[in-house]
Amino acid sequence: MAPTVKLPPNRGARRRKVGRSGRLHLDRRLPFLVVHRLRAGETASRSLARRIALNSPGYLVWEEGDDDHEALELLNILAIELGEPGMPLLVIAVDDLDQAPESDASQHLTPFVAVVSGGRSSREKRAREALIKALGKIEIDLRHPKVFERPVGPGHWLVEALSDETAISDPLLVSLPQIHRRNDGGVYPQLAHELSVACGDALLRTACAYLDDARGHAPAHYRSLGRSAFLKAALNADEKLARISGSFDFLLAVSPINTTEALEQFIAHSGETPPEFRYRPLTVDPDAVKRRLYRLDFSRLEDPLLERLFTAKRHEIDAQLTMLATRNTPSFRPASLFLYGTVSPALLRDAKQVLALPNPRVPCGRRVDAPAIAEAARQLIGSYSHKGASFDAEVELRDDVSGLMVTRNKLLVGSATSMPAARLDALLSHEVSTHLLTYLNGAAQGLSIFRSGLAKYEGIQEGLGVFAEWAVGGLSMTRMRLLAARVVAVAAMQNGAEFMDTYRLLRERHGYSLGGAFSIATRVHRSGGLAKDAIYLDGFRAVIDYVTTGGSLAPFWLGKIALTDVPAIEELLQRRLVHAPKYLPEYLERPDAIQRIARLNAGIALEQLLGIKAD
Repeated sequence: MAPTVKLPPNRGARRRKVGRSGRLHLDRRLPFLVVHRLRAGETASRSLARRIALNSPGYLVWEEGDDDHEALELLNILAIELGEPGMPLLVIAVDDLDQAPESDASQHLTPFVAVVSGGRSSREKRAREALIKALGKIEIDLRHPKVFERPVGPGHWLVEALSDETAISDPLLVSLPQIHRRNDGGVYPQLAHELSVACGDALLRTACAYLDDARGHAPAHYRSLGRSAFLKAALNADEKLARISGSFDFLLAVSPINTTEALEQFIAHSGETPPEFRYRPLTVDPDAVKRRLYRLDFSRLEDPLLERLFTAKRHEIDAQLTMLATRNTPSFRPASLFLYGTVSPALLRDAKQVLALPNPRVPCGRRVDAPAIAEAARQLIGSYSHKGASFDAEVELRDDVSGLMVTRNKLLVGSATSMPAARLDALLSHEVSTHLLTYLNGAAQGLSIFRSGLAKYEGIQEGLGVFAEWAVGGLSMTRMRLLAARVVAVAAMQNGAEFMDTYRLLRERHGYSLGGAFSIATRVHRSGGLAKDAIYLDGFRAVIDYVTTGGSLAPFWLGKIALTDVPAIEELLQRRLVHAPKYLPEYLERPDAIQRIARLNAGIALEQLLGIKAD
C-alpha cells in the first residue's frame, strides 16, 4: 500500500478530513488509535461505536464505500509514524454488534453482550485481557455485559483489508453492545450516554495496559491518556454559556434594594406589619435567555465529561431563570426548593441542637464601619497580588446592598454595614480568601465555567467560607447560631411559613432580637422564599466531614466546584486540561489554622467544633 496520502505536520494536535465522510483527530502523539468504519446504510446518530471513537483522544472514522482506500492508506501511514521499536501502534477497531433490538412491548431486554477479538502478541494480549475485564465491569441499569472472546476471523472488514505490506499486524477488534437502540429506529439517549462513557473509559484502561510493560511506559493514571486539549467546539460552547450566565446577576436580582428602609418602617410599626420590599428591574427576559440556552449543542464537544458538566450547568441556569420569571409570585418558592433542595431532617436536627446551646454574652468591643471593612478587604487583596500575578479583584461600597456580597470579581460592601472588629478577619477570610480567590483561580483555567461555577457549587463554596471563618478562630457561637437559625427559617418557609411566621418563630422560640429576626426572615423570604440560606451550615458540615475522612481541599481552590465534581476535577488534572490553583488561601499558612485543622476528628458534632483551640 503506497503512502500517497500526506499527513499534516506532527506538531501537537492534528485534525483533518479524510475523503468525503471521514475525519482524523490526534490530540497528541499517542501509542493507540481508535478506528471506526460506519457500515453502509447505517445512521451515524445511532452508532455507539462511532460516538465512542469521536470521544477518543486519537481516532480515525469514515463511512464504508468510496473513502475506504484513502482511510486505510492513512491508517497504514499512522501505524508507521506513531509506532516505535518494540511498541507498534495499538489499533482498536470498534464496531456496533449486529443485533436486533427488542420491541418496546417485549418482556425481555436486548441482550447486553460484547465481543472481543485479536491480541496475539504479549502486549496486545495484555491489552485484550484488560479490555475484556473493563467491559465486564460496566454496570448499566443493574446489568453487566457478557463479554465473549472470539478468534480473529477473515470476515472482519479490517482483517480483510490488511495485507503483508501493512504496518498493522495485530489489531484489537471489539463489537459493542446495542442495548441503547430502539426497534423503531431511535435510541434511548440516557443509555447511549452511559454506554459511551463506560466503553470509552474501558478503551483508556486498555491502552494503559498496553503500555504497562514494567519499564515505566505506563502513565500513573489511565485517564491521563484521555483528551489533553479542548476542541474549538468546547471553547465556543463555554464562551456562549458564560455569556448567558453573565447576562444577569441572580443574587442581586432576587435581593431587595431597600432593606435598611424596610427595617426602619418595621421598627416604626413595632414589628407587627410585614415589610414591603422593592427589587431591581430584571435586566433580561428569562424566556428569551432560555431559548438561547437550549440552542447550545453540547453533543459536538467530543468529550463526555465536559458534556456532562456543561449540561448540568445549563439545567442550573434554567432553574435560576425560572426563579427570575416567577419572582414575587407563589411559584418562586417551589422553584427555589427545586434548585437548592429542602432541609433534611438531619440538618434541621443539627441546627436545633446548636440553637439549644447556651449563648454566652460577650463584650461588644470595638466596631468597624463600611469604609474600614472595605479598606481591610483591599489590603488583603493586595497581599495576594504581592505573591505573584495580579489578584484582579475590586471592592465597592454600595447603598443598595446589605452586608457583604461577592459578585464575580467584586466584593460589595453595604454602606450601612457595621460589625465587631473581632469578626472582620473571619468574614474577609470567607469573602476574599474563598469566594474571590476561587473566582480568580477559576478564571485562570481554560474554561470560564470554573469561574462562574459548576452546577451545585454553592453549597460547598459557602461551606468553605464558613470553614475559613472557623480555621482562623473567628467562628463564634453567635455566628454558629445565626447559621443554624437560617436553617430553621428555611425549614419553616418550605413548610409554608410566611415572613411574619418566620420572624415570630425566631423572636419567640429562639430569642432573636427584632433586628436579628428581621434580617434572617428577610434573607429567607426574599422574592417569595429563597432556600439558599440553608446551604451555609449544610456545606460547612459537608466540608468538615470531607476533611475528617481524609479528603484533600486542594481541588476546591482550583475554581468553583461541587463536592460531587472532585472525581471530574481529578480526571481533568490527569489530562492536563486544568492546572493547579494560582492562589491558595493565606490562612492555610497560619500556625493556628494548621493546628485547628489537624485536630479535627471524624464524626465530630457541630457544637464541638468551637471547642477546638490552637496552642
